[in-house]
Amino acid sequence: MPGPSLEVADIFRDHGAAWRAANAGHISLTQLKVMSAIERCRTAALGGHVARCADCAYEHIAYNSCRNRHCPKCQAGAAKAWLVAREAELLPVRYFHLVFTLPKPIADIAHQNKREIYNLLMRASANTVIKIGADPKHLGARVGITSVLHTWGSAMTHHPHVHMIVPGGGLSTDGSKWIACRKNFFLSVRVLSRLYRRLILEGLAKLHNAGKLHFFGDHADLADKTGFNDFLKPLRKIDWVVYAKEPFAGPKAVLTYLSRYTHRVAISNSRLIRMDEHGVTFRVKDYRVNGPGRHKTMTLKTTEFIHRFLIHVLPKGQHRIRHYGFFGNGNRAASIARIRDLLGAKTPNREHAKDDRINDTDQPPRVLVLPCPCCGGQLIIIDTIAPAQHPRAPPTKARAAA
Repeated sequence: MPGPSLEVADIFRDHGAAWRAANAGHISLTQLKVMSAIERCRTAALGGHVARCADCAYEHIAYNSCRNRHCPKCQAGAAKAWLVAREAELLPVRYFHLVFTLPKPIADIAHQNKREIYNLLMRASANTVIKIGADPKHLGARVGITSVLHTWGSAMTHHPHVHMIVPGGGLSTDGSKWIACRKNFFLSVRVLSRLYRRLILEGLAKLHNAGKLHFFGDHADLADKTGFNDFLKPLRKIDWVVYAKEPFAGPKAVLTYLSRYTHRVAISNSRLIRMDEHGVTFRVKDYRVNGPGRHKTMTLKTTEFIHRFLIHVLPKGQHRIRHYGFFGNGNRAASIARIRDLLGAKTPNREHAKDDRINDTDQPPRVLVLPCPCCGGQLIIIDTIAPAQHPRAPPTKARAAA
């Protein structure tokens, strides 16, 4: 199947150098590394391998991927490997989908304080569900959560929000029974919204008091404590957006959803239409419209397109997918085994998890999954290609003398 005719890598290769020169001093090292990785992805610069068909002797050359988590081409393999592990953890219960967003004023300051506010967003949203779920007036159980951080809207604007997948129920306090929620109702969105608002605002105040928030440009006045308190005051009176989508149609539908959301980047190559003298044209979805008019196209100047893509580069070490409650890494296996025992469910067969076809490294298997494009036969690795060596520039006279 042919790939998209236009890729983010093409845009970076054609316009990245000029954009970096024009914005020198205003680009982080992490953003520069992302641009470089995407430009070099699946090119001779990273090396590769040569495969030959065992039947017709057709030869196929494939170059290595960059494996950068922001690269649109590298997420399919990572998603497959991640989903294999999640499939083995699926429970035979109904799953719910919650979404937590930040009001625009806080999203604006999050742009200048990504690490602190993204961490607060994920932590506060998870604590909200855990606390309300544990309350006997609501569910009275210990719940499990898988959270995925997204920072973009359809037009690649800055829109931090968390997609949360939660099984419909939880373990009792003593772990002796599974407490199921109502069929089409998990927790009150109204109650969740109020606690979530309080936890975010309290967290912001603590970060500000600890001197961990930084403000620039139009937000410079917020460095003053009084100014920051005045900034937060109106946000205490508005409703915050927390909403629950319809429950998934069975556990398998959860995997289908996760395969689209967990390793998504700001824009996929499939949404790109063209690049010309007017800029970059791509497909967008207007969530305010229902019906045929929801799907539209947008054209941005190439410089603006690159800028919007790079504002979604996460800080180094920032985890985009996190697990809480009985899905927490420390007790996940034991909790899932206990829940399956309580529900009388069988442990799934994980033999397919060892399938060599799921490979997200630069070391390819001996036999490739892709069939020969000529005859459909097996492609067998016959040679590897070393990464291209780029000679260094000769030293200046001053450096040579030194």
